[in-house]
Amino acid sequence: MFNVDHKTLRLSFNDFHDVSDKDMPEYGEYCLLELKTGDYTAGGWHPSGNGRTAAGYFLRGTADTVDSAEVARWHSLDRYDLTDSLETEGVNWINIGREEEEGDRNVQFEDFKSFADRKRPKEEQFCLLIMKDGSLAAGRWNKWRREAGGAFIYSSALASHSSDKVWAWTPLSTDQIFAAELEIENEKKREKKLNKKPSTDPELFKYGTDINVYYEKALEKLREEFSWATVTMMKKKTPVWQIAPLHGKYVFGQISRNYYDDSDIVTPWTEGATADEFIDFLCKYTHDTVERSNPAEKFKLGTDISVYVEKAFNNVKKDYRWLDKKMLSKTWQYDIQTVDGDLEFVRRYRDESEYSVYDVESTEQFLEWVEHDYQSLALRENKTVASYAPDFGHITLHGWNLESYVFHKLKSGDYMVSVTAGNRSTGGSRDFFITPYCFEAKTYDEFLDRYLEIVPDHSFGLGKKDLLPDKALKKFLGY
Repeated sequence: MFNVDHKTLRLSFNDFHDVSDKDMPEYGEYCLLELKTGDYTAGGWHPSGNGRTAAGYFLRGTADTVDSAEVARWHSLDRYDLTDSLETEGVNWINIGREEEEGDRNVQFEDFKSFADRKRPKEEQFCLLIMKDGSLAAGRWNKWRREAGGAFIYSSALASHSSDKVWAWTPLSTDQIFAAELEIENEKKREKKLNKKPSTDPELFKYGTDINVYYEKALEKLREEFSWATVTMMKKKTPVWQIAPLHGKYVFGQISRNYYDDSDIVTPWTEGATADEFIDFLCKYTHDTVERSNPAEKFKLGTDISVYVEKAFNNVKKDYRWLDKKMLSKTWQYDIQTVDGDLEFVRRYRDESEYSVYDVESTEQFLEWVEHDYQSLALRENKTVASYAPDFGHITLHGWNLESYVFHKLKSGDYMVSVTAGNRSTGGSRDFFITPYCFEAKTYDEFLDRYLEIVPDHSFGLGKKDLLPDKALKKFLGY
């Protein structure tokens, strides 16, 4: 876009302002800073007090500031547009500010790089930027974690210059944040080198370095108590244990993913020093999971999924009278399949091709979840024909504010209530079916007693004292 070659370009900053003269920039003005150490960084000026002194700080990012006491001189980055110079072919030197006066040294920056050349800064590196609109800026590089590109953070709340807005960049001086990031990177390199040929403790890995061998040996002990135990059941207790290199030697460990750089974090087992101690530990670690995985409890009605689906449907049909089996194709589909050698309840949504394991411990728990799915489906299929929202003032529930509380009459003649609550950052809604049992009450007073067992006032905001006097609601509900 510009005619200048960024690789040969030099920027010369002249006519700095001395902090010792209490000659400070305007509030918020972004400046190139020469520190008393001779290092260079940048930041936006935030004076303290009435702003008539040199006290204050230069803001570089959230919780990232430079105190004015550390700064020797500053030079504005906000006041210049280099477009004309950058569009002039053959330019390789641009003066920023008045040319150097006698006795006043200038500061030059060069070795500019471009994202167009597939170059990018190191993580947390603070850089001087030439933007594509010809302006000057600075910021700390942060690579986007889940996609290509990144941004230069330059102020609080992650205010940033996106990489696609930057024409060229060059690093400024190393600071503590970047130095810490470099140390982390160096530590990763050292760790990688150490783990190329990890050593093996013969006492700890007496049975080799295949983790499945240790699970199998623990399984033999567990079967003394639980005849149905399998390794698949044991590995439902997560995170599972693995054998991995750490600091140059193999360890029993649990591996998690570091969100920030997608590297592995190995947490080693430290509760013993021998292979047999680890096997005993595996037995204790997975004991409760295996105990709760008894197939006799899980599949009390056998292994024909239609029996479970039929029972759940009939249970829901008692109250949700309009539900019919044709509707069931619009929600989760269930089956019983063999997964890693064990029978499991599985489900897929509607017409999706792949099933996922529905991890439950008992027939009752599985039926409960299926019934919940069918109840939600039934409410979605029963359209609202009328609504009534009781008046209420400000109500706070466990840190959330009650936002909406609406009764709905459904096409079938049944009723439900929708409740919404939230705080400044999040919120949520729930629908509650008002069961026919509530309407079997002879009086409105008795109805509310039954209703508030489903939607209790201590959880959802409105109680009997709020609803009983509401004559319009009483009429809406048919009393």
